[in-house]
Amino acid sequence: MIEQLGRRERKKAATRQKIADTALRLFAERGYDAVGIREVAAGADVAVTTLFSHFSSKEALVFEQDEDFEQRLVRAVTDRQAHEALIPALRREIHAMVRHCTADGAAPLWRMIEESPALRQYEESMRQRHARSLAAAIAADLNLPRATPICSAIARFVVDAFSVAREADDPRTAVDEIFRMIEAAWAVAGATPPARESSPASR
Repeated sequence: MIEQLGRRERKKAATRQKIADTALRLFAERGYDAVGIREVAAGADVAVTTLFSHFSSKEALVFEQDEDFEQRLVRAVTDRQAHEALIPALRREIHAMVRHCTADGAAPLWRMIEESPALRQYEESMRQRHARSLAAAIAADLNLPRATPICSAIARFVVDAFSVAREADDPRTAVDEIFRMIEAAWAVAGATPPARESSPASR
């Protein structure tokens, strides 16, 4: 049963990736506005209902790693090594995300996003959602019942660091510079989380 579930999940992931790859190819060839959902579904050889079971909207096709990035930010808080400070853990994750999004071949995608009001609006709503999820994770790490203004502000700074650094001439240096400010703000706020206990596996 577990093996069958594994095959089903792999098949779903492969279908999702095929849809996303087809959409990006068509958008690159003909322009985002010129391609409809039905054309993407036909190109990926899936039904429109199948496409919508994987992606909530046409805009979501462009940001196919949306949920993965959101989970990575949360896991940077929840799954970091014992005694590792929060801000360095987040800086490491932002470095990885920026490297991914500034790799060779990524520039045309970001130009397409910049040229589309609908995609820019979707990206902004995505960043806000990522910041809310990250703020909740930070609050939980501090044993707070809900996110405070400090948690929300730091989370927004971290999420915005990705966007700012991605557009910089030297993304790696930009991440480090931004995180020096974030770390200073975190220190001034006095929001020091309790020490994290080592898991049995890390002892």
